[in-house]
Amino acid sequence: MNSSLKIARADKWNQSDILFCVARPNDSDRLFVGSSDFGVYEFDLSAEKPERVRLEGEQHQSYVTGLAVAGPMLISGSYDGQLIWWDLAEQRSTRVVPAHDRWIRRVIASPDQTRIISVADDMLCKVWDVATGELLTQFSDHGEKTPHHYPSMLYAVAASPDGRFLATGDRVGHVAIWNADSYEKVGEVETPVMYTWDPRQRRHSIGGIRSLAFSADGTQLAVGGMGKVGNIDHLGGPSRLEVFEWSSGTRRFEIEDDKKKGLIEQIVWHPSGDWLLGAGGDHKGFLNIYDMHSGELVTQESSDGHVHGLVADAALENLVTAGHNRLERWTIAAG
Repeated sequence: MNSSLKIARADKWNQSDILFCVARPNDSDRLFVGSSDFGVYEFDLSAEKPERVRLEGEQHQSYVTGLAVAGPMLISGSYDGQLIWWDLAEQRSTRVVPAHDRWIRRVIASPDQTRIISVADDMLCKVWDVATGELLTQFSDHGEKTPHHYPSMLYAVAASPDGRFLATGDRVGHVAIWNADSYEKVGEVETPVMYTWDPRQRRHSIGGIRSLAFSADGTQLAVGGMGKVGNIDHLGGPSRLEVFEWSSGTRRFEIEDDKKKGLIEQIVWHPSGDWLLGAGGDHKGFLNIYDMHSGELVTQESSDGHVHGLVADAALENLVTAGHNRLERWTIAAG
């Protein structure tokens, strides 16, 4: 790969709340975010001074933590356990589905945009029909309790670009890979270093798998989180990326970084497979580029706030990140 790739911030829009997720129809200038104030908002990035507009109709009752675009619809998930369908043209909710018994952590669309996949702290992955809102199936390979007998969480889900596979990842570092047609389990990998347990001072745990992404050819799976933490009251551990040839369970790379600490919240592979981008943070944020030939972290850039999500164009040259009190637009190019 070109090791001289540089990340540069092009724009920043300060916000008063926390933006937990972001989605965009194709590569348009319409951007949608889910907020800590329970709202779903649209930004028009083509405007000289973008102002956000709250989508109307029935609303969530807690943090909005997942967004996915599927055709003419936007689907949001929340800590209230509900999925809401929003008509993008009308900017209004059209369907509310009581989806999970506990907090929804992530919502994605299948590559063909006919299905919505959600994961939540009831430890279930559920698949929904976009057109009807019908529950098609649900499945899990994740325990409700951690090895230390506390409630676990199911943070992450990803689909392979060709739509053949799904992956789900939990608090204790277990990843299950699924056939996306039969929903049978076809593989698994383990990342136990991403789970930290404090048996003395707090009797509490932190970490977990926060992001998953398949390579363009579907053969590799990148897993993002955080390494071992000394003080579990803070996100003070090294960011951690593990990359697997998942069908054989072979771990290709383990990459940690102590300079910019915290969770890797989202991963995006470059279409070539030569490199990938990971974003996240602790109280500050980061964007990291990893070389997938050498397994090295080759480029870093800082954000002033924790990055929770991002959207990028197909070439991974232009992206927008959402996080604590800000939206930021970035470019990636040869230095």
